[in-house]
Amino acid sequence: MTQAISIGPNPAHDPDLPVLLGRVGAGDQEAFAAVYDAACHAVFGLVHKVLRDHAQAEEVAQEVWVEVWRTAGRYRPERGSVLNWILTLAHRRTVDRIRSAESAAARDHRAALLDRVPEFDEVSEQVHARQEREELRRCLHALTEIQRQSVTLAYYRGLTYREVAEELSAPLGTIKTRLRDGLIRLRDCLGVTA
Repeated sequence: MTQAISIGPNPAHDPDLPVLLGRVGAGDQEAFAAVYDAACHAVFGLVHKVLRDHAQAEEVAQEVWVEVWRTAGRYRPERGSVLNWILTLAHRRTVDRIRSAESAAARDHRAALLDRVPEFDEVSEQVHARQEREELRRCLHALTEIQRQSVTLAYYRGLTYREVAEELSAPLGTIKTRLRDGLIRLRDCLGVTA
């Protein structure tokens, strides 16, 4: 017989979430349902905010929950809250979706060019790649120093937001704001449309 699962008034910060996630790791579907109920809105909100496409956000959120189910046993409470762990999975999955879409678009673009160009022009590709790197460097230098440091640590060194905060001795919320503002400025500078 299963026990009723009770979540307090603020489920995303409930002290029972680590216990529930441990039960999810053991295959407990009711515990999974309770964790899902506690964090589903935060996961979908994060994914939708980044992707800005409802259907894709639903797909990615579903992938996140499959990953939570499969990897719940890997959660370590000493590294952060259950909600932060789940949102980290969501962020990574969302970034993967964006990279995949960009890669597919780039492949399609290259395929279309191959149809028009009789042969591969390696020199032209190298020049184009160099121009893109120079454009990115120019845009990175247009950021404030603190934004540039945050973006560099997170996206070039692969640090988590928490690790960036520790590296720069700044509060986590400040780092998140720096990264968001820096990425918006980079997007605008590079002429990327949302």
